[in-house]
Amino acid sequence: MSDKVRLQKYLAECGVASRRSSEALILKGNVKVNGAVVKTLGTKVNPQRDVVEFNGKALKTAHKKIYIMLNKPRGVVTSCKQYQEKTILDLVDIEERIFPVGRLDKDTEGLILLTNDGEAAYKLTHPKFEHEKEYLVEVNEKISPKQIDQLKKGISLDGKKTAFARIKRLSDKKFLMTIHEGMNRQIRKMCKRVGLTVTRLKRIRIGKIELEDLKSGEWRFLKKLV
Repeated sequence: MSDKVRLQKYLAECGVASRRSSEALILKGNVKVNGAVVKTLGTKVNPQRDVVEFNGKALKTAHKKIYIMLNKPRGVVTSCKQYQEKTILDLVDIEERIFPVGRLDKDTEGLILLTNDGEAAYKLTHPKFEHEKEYLVEVNEKISPKQIDQLKKGISLDGKKTAFARIKRLSDKKFLMTIHEGMNRQIRKMCKRVGLTVTRLKRIRIGKIELEDLKSGEWRFLKKLV
């Protein structure tokens, strides 16, 4: 890296967080450049000359790219740091700094990816790339054909209509749902709008990466994410 790069991109390449999350860290004042706190997102740095610190520690580019898939148990939070709560990083025992690619809420289980490759994380999470995410959904009520149709066509949430979803019914109270968006608690909110209460939500696929037989709480390395 001989040329200047945007600060949030450099943070991502050092394995601090994804580009989006790095922007939030900059705005919070967690990042210093040459000893001074920087809160301007357009700031550029030269990794070979400038000293960039995150939470008081100098950063360096992660030369070894790490890709991990984890079957997140219910009750574990996705964020890297959470006061007095167990996080997914407590389940992955490696020395290198890594961060989660996207997130699953505390009550949702299943496939979560971790990496120190900010560019790969960006390509996998940005909406413009439209990577599919498939979930196993269990609800408390019997599912009607009308409710399935409503979920397929999209639901208005927070002033925005969700994109078309694919639904495969498995039983009266269980179905597979495939979406490519990543709105906060999207599937739970969609189901609630059509009168369904989610009792279990498990992500089983992101793009071409499938959870398969990985047991809850277990993880393994991947060769790549995208």
